[in-house]
Amino acid sequence: MSTLSKKRHAKLLAVLAAMALCLGLAFSAVGCSSSNGDSSGGTSEPASEASTETVQFTDDAGRTVEVPATIDRIAPSGHTANQVLLTMAPEKMVGLSQELSESQQKYLGSEIDVASLPVFGEIFGAKGDLNKEAVAAADPQVLIDTGEMKDGIAEDLDTLQEQLGIPCVFIETKLDDYGAAYEKLGELLGMEERGTELSEYCQQAYDEVTAVMETIPEDERVSVLYLLGEDGTNVIGKDTYQAQVVDMFANNVAVLENASNKGTGSESSLEQIALWDPEMIIFGYGSIYDAVADDPAWDGISAIDNGNYYEAPGTPYNWLNNPPTVNQVMGMQWLPRLLYPDKFDDTIADVTKSYYSTFYGYDLSDDELNELIAKATPKA
Repeated sequence: MSTLSKKRHAKLLAVLAAMALCLGLAFSAVGCSSSNGDSSGGTSEPASEASTETVQFTDDAGRTVEVPATIDRIAPSGHTANQVLLTMAPEKMVGLSQELSESQQKYLGSEIDVASLPVFGEIFGAKGDLNKEAVAAADPQVLIDTGEMKDGIAEDLDTLQEQLGIPCVFIETKLDDYGAAYEKLGELLGMEERGTELSEYCQQAYDEVTAVMETIPEDERVSVLYLLGEDGTNVIGKDTYQAQVVDMFANNVAVLENASNKGTGSESSLEQIALWDPEMIIFGYGSIYDAVADDPAWDGISAIDNGNYYEAPGTPYNWLNNPPTVNQVMGMQWLPRLLYPDKFDDTIADVTKSYYSTFYGYDLSDDELNELIAKATPKA
């Protein structure tokens, strides 16, 4: 096991030990309640055959996991799984990894009140703030982890499963094949039709933009910086995990040694940004997009002087990254249409309406659409 995996494993064991105690107490309480409530001395009705039937499921870590044949209650392991499951099966979720903002609720709670679900936190990640009591009370049948394949993931999930007594499965998600993830989820959850719908959308979107990029030589691609932070001087470095969408379509000029893979990017400076002097700048959602035009500190940077700067939409999730998951399917349709509009027969508005309808079940009004993409399309 790698050093990183050992540290992660040790942290996981500590978290899960406490969680197992909470689950044990919860189950003991249920058992006592059933016994005390049966004053006639009779036995409770046996569980139906359907509720106890199990099947073998092979996850993307190569693990064979015994799961219920019918799954109606699922929990996310963290924030990436949270996003994926909200697009796939929100009606089956028994909790969230984090609270939803009002703007997120608008798009994610149109048919189901997901905002009222308990918040679990996350098993993995920097915080590791899982609420053990909330998970025990929610009683999920399966816990689902999604994301990139990392060293030690199989061992970590085996440990998690043993401690919780709940089947834990891993579904790999990656930019070039989100379709496979949805097909796998469809198989797991008995939602093959929904899985195929989302899979086909992802594959079609990916195939379309990759075909367009094959017609644009590397030396003709627009030079871009993706900037974040209160001052707009944190940069998403080339070839990092967070830069996948930008790198796919643009010449990301932020070539750094030891670039951060975090969603906050790497610290830089206005002086360095001026030296890079990209043709286009994308600001992160909630950054300083509104202020740069009137800030003399940004004078002389070509993208600002030419008005060729934009803000990545962030509702309900950032279209480009942080975390990089199925929100990237929207980003990989938006960014190439922004960079090379003449290469496409449809518009940013067209694909935005299609994505929100397909993934969130939300039909954008014209006013909502215009507000959403106001800073993400060329200025009038």
